[in-house]
Amino acid sequence: MPAQPSVSSTRRVIYLSLAGSLVVALIKFAAATWTGSSAMLSEGVHSLVDTINECLLLYGIARAGKRADPGHPLGYGRELYFWSFIVSLLVLALGAGVSLYEGVAHLQAPQPVETSWINYLVLLLSLCCEVASGWFGFKTFRAGKGQLGYFGALHASKDPGLFIVVFGDAAALLGLLIATVGLAAAQALQRPEPDAVASIGVGLVLTITAILFARETKELLIGEAALPEVRESLLRITEADSDVCHANAVMTVQMGPSQVFAAMSVEFRDGLTTTGIELCVSRLESAIKDAHHEVVAIFVRPQTREAWLARIGKAAS
Repeated sequence: MPAQPSVSSTRRVIYLSLAGSLVVALIKFAAATWTGSSAMLSEGVHSLVDTINECLLLYGIARAGKRADPGHPLGYGRELYFWSFIVSLLVLALGAGVSLYEGVAHLQAPQPVETSWINYLVLLLSLCCEVASGWFGFKTFRAGKGQLGYFGALHASKDPGLFIVVFGDAAALLGLLIATVGLAAAQALQRPEPDAVASIGVGLVLTITAILFARETKELLIGEAALPEVRESLLRITEADSDVCHANAVMTVQMGPSQVFAAMSVEFRDGLTTTGIELCVSRLESAIKDAHHEVVAIFVRPQTREAWLARIGKAAS
């Protein structure tokens, strides 16, 4: 079971990545203006988009931390999911779109790349910044993924802020490699076309990255269930109470990286009074919240097992 990182850990990862992306973007744009490299311009746009994205993620985290109110009784946790989805669209529309356009435009009207050593210096500096900013995020992600593989942990993660930064940094490193190969090929062949092809390659990397982000954040945005281990734990805790005959089922919805809503169907012991049911529900809420601090709201429906089976049978038919 992957451990969800704390909000403070995710925020630190994003701040560090934001600082690195901003510095790298300025360096890349300066180099692209000086040398006329299409691949370097695409890389500059990539880093600029990363900078904007990280600002949006920080804004989403701040909004998600707002307290529940009458207009939003379950809180604002999904704000982070909304802004994460916007990030995926920006990666596609700005990052990938501009890179692909620049690459195609420079293939149609090739322009010589000048002062190549500057591009190599910028790529080296960018690599150092990306590695430095990405390593802390990678360690945080790896520490929380448990026994899952990296893509399995990505799919199971409920914190888009962290996985967007980590996999975004991986995409940035791949983009730097593509830009370096393109520039080296352009210099070796004394032709500008490889540089333009590298720009298209960066655009394709960003397209794949954006689709990956959009798929994962969409599931969270429309109401993904909590991890199976959490649902099983809620049932075990409920059935452990002496006044409960059966915990029929539990429905969970992930409202934020550390916010879960739960609704349960429970059969209580025969002869239990209304007051007894109320006391039992109170005990269940305390026990569940002690074991799972992320559960922000619990609704319990008294229901016999037979009634619940009949209900789901009708729903299935």
